[in-house]
Amino acid sequence: MAVTTEVITSPLQQMAATTATDYWNDSCSIEELEYAVARGATGATSNPTIVGEVLKKEMHLWRDRILEIAAENPTWTEDEITWKLNEEMAVRGAEILHPVFERERGRKGRLSIQTNPKFFRDAARITEQALHFGTLAPNMQVKIPGTKAGMTAVEDVTAAGVTINTTVCFTVPQAIAAAEAIDRGIARFDAEGGDSSTMSPVVTMMVGRLDDWIQVLVGRDRVTIDPGYPHWAGIACFKKAYPVFQERGYRARLLAAAYRHPNHWTEFIGGDVVLTMPYVWQRLFTDSDLEVVPRMDNQVPEEIVDELYRRFPDFRRAYDEDGMTVEEFDSFGATARTLRGFIASYQDLVAMVRDIVLPNPDLA
Repeated sequence: MAVTTEVITSPLQQMAATTATDYWNDSCSIEELEYAVARGATGATSNPTIVGEVLKKEMHLWRDRILEIAAENPTWTEDEITWKLNEEMAVRGAEILHPVFERERGRKGRLSIQTNPKFFRDAARITEQALHFGTLAPNMQVKIPGTKAGMTAVEDVTAAGVTINTTVCFTVPQAIAAAEAIDRGIARFDAEGGDSSTMSPVVTMMVGRLDDWIQVLVGRDRVTIDPGYPHWAGIACFKKAYPVFQERGYRARLLAAAYRHPNHWTEFIGGDVVLTMPYVWQRLFTDSDLEVVPRMDNQVPEEIVDELYRRFPDFRRAYDEDGMTVEEFDSFGATARTLRGFIASYQDLVAMVRDIVLPNPDLA
């Protein structure tokens, strides 16, 4: 829980100041991150979709720099230029968070940068890129997917002393596997003489994207169900994982991501967790009269969980601790949909860089 003498002017500030719950800015945008930090945010995150959105919004800040990167590296491919841009955006965001990092003595104030989503099947390439990202700034945190290969990389990168954020994760079995991989990595790091005291790993559960997948199944499989029930799927799984993390004493904290409605904030208030919020949701919550009341220990209504469990095999896979093996993580619907989306967003980002470095001569 943050200790502050500042005047609390928003519900988000109240949550950050009076509960164990932290919140992050779900973007590396300079404007958005400065807004969030001023209201109590203690971290930030990015992914290919976010970086593309930031570039569109802040093109005036980055167009000339993209051309400079290309000129400084005349043999680089558009992919190499894109990754350099990605790194520089992350470093700039990390600089804004550095005062938080120092104030919290390394336990908070990190910027999460995501590894190439195309590497999701290759632990060695994920690890190589993650180790490089870990050198970009003292408060850099590296996002690694919750895939089969990703779990190997999570342990190995953690063992090298890099603070990680497991992403592309939606389910209780994925979250537990990631937490255990992190703990194994920390044990290896400490055994080699490392000091893990300031490492602050998180395991992201993309609650809204699990909801999205259940909604897809409603239509695809012609399931008749109360239309509000699928919006509780991610919350139910997050609240199922939380006591497991607390009881087992995992080093990683849970992080809720992929906001779709206000319950993705209000239902987690009071937990020793992190909530990463898009700027638009922060503005909505800041201007709202939603009450900051601890609800983390409030269970999802039993009839909702029972109905989701009865009607959707994939909810059972997501909700049960042993619902999936590591070998099944990659083929889970929400995993495949999200990876496809991230890869497509990465390709769109490369195309944006291409249009700057190699403009289309057919257009005036």
